Amino acid sequence: MKIKNMGQKMKWVCTMLLLIGLSSTMAQETYALTVDSKLTIDGTSTIHDWTVTANSMQGVVKTEGTSPIEIDFQVDVADIISERGATMDNKMHNALKKEEHPKVLFVLKEIKGQDTVSGTLTIAGNSKDVDIESKISSSGDILKISGEKKIVLKDFDIEPPTAMFGQIIVGDDVTVKFNLVFKSDQ
Repeated sequence: MKIKNMGQKMKWVCTMLLLIGLSSTMAQETYALTVDSKLTIDGTSTIHDWTVTANSMQGVVKTEGTSPIEIDFQVDVADIISERGATMDNKMHNALKKEEHPKVLFVLKEIKGQDTVSGTLTIAGNSKDVDIESKISSSGDILKISGEKKIVLKDFDIEPPTAMFGQIIVGDDVTVKFNLVFKSDQ
């Protein structure tokens, strides 16, 4: 009789451990970036303001409950394109060191408070820790992260591009605006 009770106790303990393990893995969810996502960069120059658009991005978010615990986000430098043509695009790609560093990267370190995304941003091969005020929301199988971040180019050792023998100079400050939409892969 003791053996049977011991066997039943072991079954109960194993079942409880299995349920605890399943509940912790079920609480984590993975989301992939969708084509509905948008990222633009606004800047100035001595002649005009300008905007460029990131046309190729990849990203994955892992959540625990509704809070992101991991974000890996990439932008292909070659596909950051302006409406002003190839000359501006080439100057921008050269400033971002496209050949040596073809991607801009962001990796989450932590979420501070409700909506501050803190992580490592790598541009042109230079990494800096940044805090980005963001709005994070989820509904059903969709997770959205939106916001904007002012970036000083020289903080990433980027020399602002020039044109027309230095008569046109890009401002050192740019603003990255993003509305990233992720969909659960489960």
